[in-house]
Amino acid sequence: MQGKVEISGINTAQLKTLKNDEMVRLLRLSRAGDEAARQKLIEGNLRLVLSVIQKFLGRGESPDDLFQVGCVGLLKAIANFDVDLNVKFSTYGVPMIAGEIRRYLRDNSALRVSRSVRDTAYRVLQCREAMLAENSREPSFADIAKQLELPEETVVNALDAISAPVSLYDPVYSDGGDPLTVMDQVRDTKNTDEQWTERIALREAISTLGERERRILALRFFDGKTQMEVASEVGISQAQVSRLEKNAISSIRKAICVS
Repeated sequence: MQGKVEISGINTAQLKTLKNDEMVRLLRLSRAGDEAARQKLIEGNLRLVLSVIQKFLGRGESPDDLFQVGCVGLLKAIANFDVDLNVKFSTYGVPMIAGEIRRYLRDNSALRVSRSVRDTAYRVLQCREAMLAENSREPSFADIAKQLELPEETVVNALDAISAPVSLYDPVYSDGGDPLTVMDQVRDTKNTDEQWTERIALREAISTLGERERRILALRFFDGKTQMEVASEVGISQAQVSRLEKNAISSIRKAICVS
């Protein structure tokens, strides 16, 4: 995380993480009313919040605002997490943080349409009405664009800009059971929340490894090198590479899966 800027007055390069055993201990203390433990939990999971907000950047919202909203989700996760369940905290915390950010975006993001686009849309609507009355048929976008001497793309974008937004939870079909919603039709099956959570957990687990272990894994699984090639590059024996690789993978599995 070197070179990161400050978000909400926090230097992101100095954010710390907690090991699972320490996390569980602090969660139990926090539930018992220990404010110091609760503060350590917050500070130890700010990197998790930072990881989650990456998914929501580029939507016109301030990273500071998203980070603060994400921290609200983190506080809710800390308050409601059941340490007796066989679940890693990040598995519970990521959806809570993301859900809080989604609610914020849904409730606070108003659609803003520029004056020029609204004026273009008004001209398009007038032209469509006039052509419909004249020809007794719905004109195509190409017909309207030709009449107004505008690019067809401009006509389409102008009408889209003034269209009423559609909720992802609006039903589009129902046969008496659970309705099919817009969300069901546009859902990204390749990047689900579960896969996203797993990637964050994997990244956290790898960050706990030593520099040499990380380098060995990178050479083996990203560069596709053999253990002999890695041994030659790192300057150790093939047997040492094999041992370090197995230990690193074992550590990652333990970090991701609650024992």
